[in-house]
This record gives sequence, C-alpha cells and structure tokens, in this order.
Amino acid sequence: MSQILQSKSPEAGTLRLFHRTVGGDSFYAAYGADALFVAQHWYHTNSVIKYLGAGRPTGLPTVSLKTSIAYTILREALTTKQLRVEIWEPEAIQGKKSSKFRLDKEASPGNLQAVEDLLFTHSDITSSPIVMAIKLATAPLAESSSTRLKSVGVAFADTTSRQIGVADFTDNDLFSNLELSAKEAIIPTGTSSGNTDRDLDLNKLKALLDRCGVVVTERKPSDFTVKNLPQDLPRLLKTTGDSDSSLDSSAMIPQMTLPIAPSALSALIAYLSLLGDPSNHNMYTIKTHDLSQYMRLDASALRALNLVEGPNKSSSNQNTTLFGVLNKCKTAQGARLLGTWLKQPLINLHEIQKRQRLVELFAEDTNTRRTLQDEHMKAMPDLLRICKKFMKGVATLEDVVRVYQVVLKLPGMTETLSNVDQPLEEASGFLEEMYLKDLRDCGSSLEKYSEMVEQTLDLKELDNHNYVIKPDYDPHLQELAHKLRQVRDGLDEEHSKTSEDLGLELDKKLHLENNQVYGYCFRLTKNDAKALSKSYIELGTNKSGVYFTTKTLKKHAEDYKELSAAYAKTQSGLVKEVIQIAATYAPVLETLNNLLAHLDVILSFAHLAVNCQYTKPEVLQKGSGSILLKDARHPCLEMQDGIEFIPNDVEMVKDESEFQIITGPNMGGKSTYIRQVGVIVLMAQIGCFVPCTSARLPVFDSILCRVGAGDSQLKGVSTFMAEMLETATILRSATKDSLVIIDELGRGTSTYDGFGLAWAISEHIASHIHAFCLFATHFHELTNLDQQIPHVKNLHVVAHVTESTDSFREDDIALLYKVQPGISDQSFGIHVAKLANFPDEVIKLAKKNAQELEDFHEDKPKISFAPDVVDAGIDAMQSFFRDWAGSQAQEDVDMDMDVDGSVESQLADLKRHVEKMRPLISSNPWLQSVITEL
Repeated sequence: MSQILQSKSPEAGTLRLFHRTVGGDSFYAAYGADALFVAQHWYHTNSVIKYLGAGRPTGLPTVSLKTSIAYTILREALTTKQLRVEIWEPEAIQGKKSSKFRLDKEASPGNLQAVEDLLFTHSDITSSPIVMAIKLATAPLAESSSTRLKSVGVAFADTTSRQIGVADFTDNDLFSNLELSAKEAIIPTGTSSGNTDRDLDLNKLKALLDRCGVVVTERKPSDFTVKNLPQDLPRLLKTTGDSDSSLDSSAMIPQMTLPIAPSALSALIAYLSLLGDPSNHNMYTIKTHDLSQYMRLDASALRALNLVEGPNKSSSNQNTTLFGVLNKCKTAQGARLLGTWLKQPLINLHEIQKRQRLVELFAEDTNTRRTLQDEHMKAMPDLLRICKKFMKGVATLEDVVRVYQVVLKLPGMTETLSNVDQPLEEASGFLEEMYLKDLRDCGSSLEKYSEMVEQTLDLKELDNHNYVIKPDYDPHLQELAHKLRQVRDGLDEEHSKTSEDLGLELDKKLHLENNQVYGYCFRLTKNDAKALSKSYIELGTNKSGVYFTTKTLKKHAEDYKELSAAYAKTQSGLVKEVIQIAATYAPVLETLNNLLAHLDVILSFAHLAVNCQYTKPEVLQKGSGSILLKDARHPCLEMQDGIEFIPNDVEMVKDESEFQIITGPNMGGKSTYIRQVGVIVLMAQIGCFVPCTSARLPVFDSILCRVGAGDSQLKGVSTFMAEMLETATILRSATKDSLVIIDELGRGTSTYDGFGLAWAISEHIASHIHAFCLFATHFHELTNLDQQIPHVKNLHVVAHVTESTDSFREDDIALLYKVQPGISDQSFGIHVAKLANFPDEVIKLAKKNAQELEDFHEDKPKISFAPDVVDAGIDAMQSFFRDWAGSQAQEDVDMDMDVDGSVESQLADLKRHVEKMRPLISSNPWLQSVITEL
C-alpha cells in the first residue's frame, strides 16, 4: 500500500494492474483510481470494490481480478478503449518474492510487443497496430504564396509484419495529409510557454490526432535527433548478400537522405525499443511511403463510409462495416491485408485492373475457388505470428507442426491453381506470374523443413494431440524412453498383483491413477476400502474415495517421476534445437505468408462477386469520364436483416452534372444515396467488384466527407466546430479529381448562418474546385444554385403524401427511397415526427408554429425569363417611376398653393399611372411576376 500510495501517478490514459500470488493462487489487482475505473467500465458497479487500510471511504480502493478476466480487460483497454497498460510484478530478491513491485510489462495501442504473447496468443489480430512518429518543420515558400505550408517527416512501424515506413511531404496548416489511420502517434513535447510557432503547430497537430482517435505520446525533443541512427538502423534491417561490408552500411539506405523523416525514425526506434529485442535484428524492411500512390481518405471518410467502424460501436453485427461485409477471408493474414487495402485504395489504374482480372478468374471458376477456400486457405495458420515466435524462441512443437502441415498443403494448392480456367489472353501465365512461380519456390525451399520435422517429431502421436520428439532421434532420449516403458510395465504389474490380492476387478473397482498430489497410486471407493489390510499404505480420503499405495508402487512412482523430469529436460533441449532450425526458414515463411494473404483477399472478393451479385466496374484514368452507376446499392445496408434495398441510378457527368444537390425528407434515403457512391468508388479502387448492375467511373485521388454531427465536448470541440474543421480540410485538400460528400452542412448553427455557409461552400466547390460533389441538405433555397452554375443539378428523394380530409390530422407520408431529378418542394419534418410516434398535441403545435413561420404555398420554383424581356420590363418600370415621381413633385407645389393634396387624390393619381402602364404589363411576363410577388 505504501508503495502504491507514494508512487508517481501513471500517465493519463494508462491502466495499471498488479500481479499477485497469495497462498499459491495467482490473480491480478487494481488499486486506487485504476480500481474505480475497472469497476465503472467493466463491472458497471461499485460493489466489487474493497477498501484496504482505514476502510471506506478513506482506504485504498481495490478490485481483485481472475487471470482470465484481467487479460480480457487488458485486451479491451488496448484495442477498444485505446489506453496504455502497465503490468507490475513482485520484485524477486535472492530468489524470493518481496512485498515491493516492479514494472514488468507496458504496452500501448500502437505497441503491443511486450504483451502480444501474453494477451493475444489465442486470438487473431485482424488489424496490425501502427505507431508513427511525427516531426514538423516550416517549409520555405515563394513570396507570392498566401498559404503557410509545413514540411512534415513521418516514420511508422508495423511490428507484426516487421515493416518500417518513412515519408517526407509538404502539408497545409491544417495537417490534412496527416489524417492517417494509426493507433498511436509520437510527437515532441512543446515548451512550457506554448507561444512559439512550433508549439502552435504542435497544438494543432495534437487536436487533429485527438479528433482522429489516435493516442498521442509525447517524448522529449532530444529523442528526435539522428545522432545514433546511422548505427542503429542497419542493425534492424535485413541485409542483402551483395552489400559491401567495407562501406558504411547506412550510406546504402536511401531513406537516410530524406530531410526530416530520419529524425522521426530515430524517435520511433527508441520508443519501441526495437534494438533491445535481439529477435528484431536484421529482420525489418524499410520503404518510402509515397502519398501519391494511394487514394487519400480523411478521418471523417473512414467514419462516414463505415470502413472499419460501424455507426454503433457497441454493435456486434459484422455487416455494419465495409470490412465486415468484404471479409470472407479464411486466414488472419488475409483479414489484415484487407484492412490495409481498405485504408489505402489504389490510384494506379494498371494495378487496379490486375486485381480485377484475378477476381474475375476466380469468380468464373466456382469449383476452384471453393476448393482453395475450404480445403486449403481454411487450414492456413498465421505464419507471420509463428515466425515471430520462432525468432523469439518462444515457439512450441505445435507451431513447428502447423508449419509442417502448411508445407504438406502447398503441392495440392499449386495444382489447384494451375487448373484455373483462364481465357486465351491470360493463358500466357498471369497466375504463374502472380502466384504459382513464388509458391513453387517456397515449396522447394521448405522441402528440407519437412524432412527435419519427419526425422525429429513423433508424427504418430499427433492423432492424440501430443507434440513430442521421436525417442530414437537422440540416444539419451531413447534410453530414457526405454526406462520409462519398463517403469510403466512395473506399474501395470503391481496393479494386477494388488487386484488379485484384494479380489477386486481391475479398473472397474481398483483404479491406478497419476494423482497431482500423491503421484501414481491406487484408488478405491470407501465401501471397497474396508477390505484393505495394514500392509497397504493409506495416503488420504476425499469424496472420490480412498487413495493408497504399496512399497513397490511407491518405488515405481518415484522412478517414474524422476525419469519423466529427465525426459522432459532432455526433450526441452532438443525442442530448442528444432525451433532454432525452424527459425532459419523465417524469410521463406514470410514470403509465403504474403502470397497466402493476397490470394485470400482475392478469393474473398470473388466469393462476394458471385454470392452478392456484384459486377466488375469499368475504371478509367484519373480525370477522364464520369460516374455512371446502374442500380447502385449500399453493400452494408442491403445485408441487414429485414431490409429490402431499393437501388438507384447515379449519373454525374463532368462539366454537366458533377455537383448534385439532394433534398427530401429525413429517413428518405439521402445519406444512404450519397454514402453508397463513396463506398462504391472505394471498392472499385481496391480492385473489388461493386454492388451495381453496371458501373463506369474514373480514378479519384481522394474521398473527402463531411457527414454527421459528432460532438467532442470533452475535448472542447462543439458540433459546429467539428463541422467547420472537417469542411475546412475539404476546401484545402479537394482537387478536380476528388469525390466530396457533404451531408447536412450548416445545421449546427443558426438557420441564416448555416444557409449562408452552405451556399458559399457549395458555390466555391462547384465554381473553383470543380470536384465531383454530392451535397444533401434541408436548405431548399440552396437548390437555386443551379440557376447560376450550369453543372449544378438538383435531385430529390421521392416521398408520397396522402392529404388528410381531417384538418386536425397530419397528412400521411410514404417514403419511396427513389432518387429523381428536381427539388423537394416542401419539408417533411413534422411527418417524420409523426412516424416517430410523437404525441398528437405536440404534432398539432408544431404544425401551427411552422405555418406561422413559413408560408409553404409560396415555395414555387423560380421561372427564368429571356434577357430582352427583363430589360424591357426594367425600362418600363423606370419610366413608370419617373412619371409618377414627376406628378408627385407637382402635387407638392399644389400643396404649397393650398390645392387639394389628400391621400385619396394621391391614390387616384397612382391608379391613373398604373392604368396607363397596363398594356406594357400585360405584354411583359417578367413585370407580371414582379407585381405578383409584391
């Protein structure tokens, strides 16, 4: 208690658990604020809390946890709640545990290395945790530039696949390009004053990462120096056989020449302690991440399109996310690769088409696809995790056998792939290039592995789920196995002898057991034990019966125990040798793992294409063509139970209808319509078929979204502020090759401000950026934008209203979920409120107030007039006002001369001038519309 009370408070967002052992029982405990947190968030009650010391309420809050529960809490803390965790163990002093604790393991959402084998041994990690380090600098700009750009250096690591990536790029002052899908970000700490430009940039960066749900870890600026990087990095990276050891190895790494990224990489290596684990040495690969090779997705797009997180985070339905719908993968490595593809859609048209051809091949050959999925992919373990266990020396013989079983599957898989029906143009060897050549190479490289396993392991014991070394593999092991057999024979002989002596049936009455407490001994029921004589040695009695032994049995049991320990020790040494040999095959296994992951995702796409009726989209070069989708559907929504999805066509033609405004009632399908376009575009650019009957679309460089009203009051960000920040990112980042999706912009503030912003933003995107844009809104006045900009088109979702004959009842509304050209000429908010079962008196009051605030009957579409008609009308109006003004001036003179100048005379004069103008009014429709409005 004193150590916990006096210890430094853990970093914010950190959960501490203490490993305890009392009376031989092992458990975990949380103390203080951690105990309160566990009770509130996992048990949802304070009744589990006990108070040590002075008692409640001044004592130390404590929650005790079973080991299995503690591991579950730690896993959820790291993956779901995005917390750091610390595991404390009792200190060992001269081989004995003391009452003090030491920090044994710590982990964060982006760095699971220390706890991976402890917490994730029996669960597949479907997404690799990515941690990145960020270094900022100000880029020099031309004097004419009005935007202050930033030079950004980023380093990121995937500790599962042992990959390091670096990137140097220029970003705007909103850091739009840094909306990466990482779990954790390392940034340098700012100064205490926080007034410098650097600190202001760091605060902006922290706010951005916070909105994206990335855990921020601050480290001192001295960690972001490249002083030791030339020595550290070569020790981590795989070496090539043709490298000249006489040269400085760091000079052979092109990433070292980048201006800023090496500083971030140095901080990343230090934070992850990569060099502290010898199994990491010479095992990492490094690449330069080129942002221009992938479609850009901002954090809002990830949420709006439900890529990996559904609208309801607590929902367990996998069909609420695009990842869940597309993930028909049979392997963990395939699911991880699918997650990467979803967050990094391709821009290279050639690579997109290569994936499409593969999907098409397996979609058309159903038998081959099913054979590969059900007989081969389903049996494939996560080779990447097994490789890591080999390298760390923590693997078991079971892992060795699982790899052996993969090797046995390879010839059959290769033969199945060779028999895929290919069209004539593909017969030159497309599958050979993509899979078969590398699979054969891996198979030949692993032949020696198979021989090693067959020589060392007792494969006959696999049927009993026993993973053991062959006794004849080692002479000493063979000798111990022979002695063990002799002892077992002696045990059986004593069993039979005792059975005859007591006159009890073997096994049915007299049992020979290997008890955890007594070792090998006999057991009888209490009734049968009455026949025991004093020559037998009783060991104990419980509800199972009476345990006893003989001098001979006791001697055999002791021999068995000693020989078993010696056998296990000898086998343990041989197991280490086997695992060390297996570890030498890690590079081949990693290559094979990547092949299997790629094939698994392609097979998953092909499975969806056939079973969900997806079609192959025609994808065109960036900047060419238009979006033409026939019978488009939303892949997630159509998979929900009880949903019969109504498809819609999408036609967005460049320079004709590239900006579309969608109006209509709530719940009418506006949001679904605009989101499904974004989802279909993304699916096409990862090489997947799409939920349409036909599709044609260009390559987009980004999908930018402003959807939903996500408050972050705890972070000091209101609904409207979050909306404006996301919109600012769109305005700064969008290009003519972007797809912009905006839903209900401006509803977070007053009606007038919201409409003004919505109009200005729409006009800017349509007039200056010229991006493809879908804009859903309830501001019906916004539909007038199509009169100013020719490529703005209005669409509306159809709702059928049945007028009620009863003035006290609201009209009935039927939502048809069809999107058609034109505008929605009225609001349906009160109708939707009725569908939500609002009380009748509330509905009536709402209708009354709405009629007082807005004249629904004047909401008529504007009529356009020819310019000459408008000009003639304006001339007539000017002439009318000049004549009338002249007559009024004369009336003023008459008034001064006491001539009658009453209101009646003025009104009569006005009528005389109007009658004089009547022929002009009747011949000019523009004048007629103006007078009608007045």
